[in-house]
Parts: sequence; structure tokens; C-alpha cells
Amino acid sequence: MTEQLFLIAHIAGRGVAIDSAQVESVVDIGHVTPTPRVARHIRGLAALRSRVVTVIDTHAALGMPPLGIAGSRAVITVIDGHHYAVLVDSLEDVAPFVSSPLPSGIALDGGWREAGCGQIERDGEPILAIDLTALIHGPSVDSVAVN
Repeated sequence: MTEQLFLIAHIAGRGVAIDSAQVESVVDIGHVTPTPRVARHIRGLAALRSRVVTVIDTHAALGMPPLGIAGSRAVITVIDGHHYAVLVDSLEDVAPFVSSPLPSGIALDGGWREAGCGQIERDGEPILAIDLTALIHGPSVDSVAVN
């Protein structure tokens, strides 16, 4: 098994691992301009280093109530040639880990099921590896929390 680099972050109180191949950079997002008539997981647009990025509210993308904060830490990723800022609650570090498939008996709720793509183990504890592409696409109808 080969080690690869993962960024360890926290989303909705849960530690997650993001494959460093999906991470262009990590930034602080300031002002986000709301965009009308978009999916609810799209917070809006923000200026970042002479480019415009689409800001993704990870809580809403996972089918939970949207984040209530104005700006935050974000992971910048490029999907299909477009730049996205994926908001996270906090960031820890980048470190090498061995990724393994999710165990067959693991039960993930809603959007976590769609975003989860494997797991790593850190200090004997499993951490869910997520695919940022699933967060960009947002929740499916059956993963949206009922308010």
C-alpha cells in the first residue's frame, strides 16, 4: 500500500481527509457576493487572486442547514476547469496516509454517504476521506435534511 498526502480538515464537527491532488491551495475567504437563482449549497462568488471562484457551503452540500457565517477558511479546488472555494470549519495539516476503501458495514448519513470515498487511519482512529467533487455537485434529493 502506498502513502499519499491528505489535508486534514473539519466539516460540521467531523474530521475529514482530502486527497492533496484535489487541493490547489488553502485560503481565507472574505466577502462573498450572493448569487441569485443557484442551488442552495452555492454561497456565491468571491474574488481570489485576480479570479472569481464559486464558494461552496459544505454544510448545505452535505444536506444540512447552511453555515451561518460570512467568511471562512476554504480549500481551493479545480473541477472541470472551474475554480471552487469549498468552505471548511477548520484546517489541521497535510500528512501522508494510506487510504483504504470504506468498510462495507459503515453507515453514513445523507451527503456524507455521497462525499465519502474511503478512509485513512490517524493515531488508531478512522477518518473519512471525502471527494470534493461530490460537494461541488451538492446534495441529492434523498440526502437533504428535513427542516
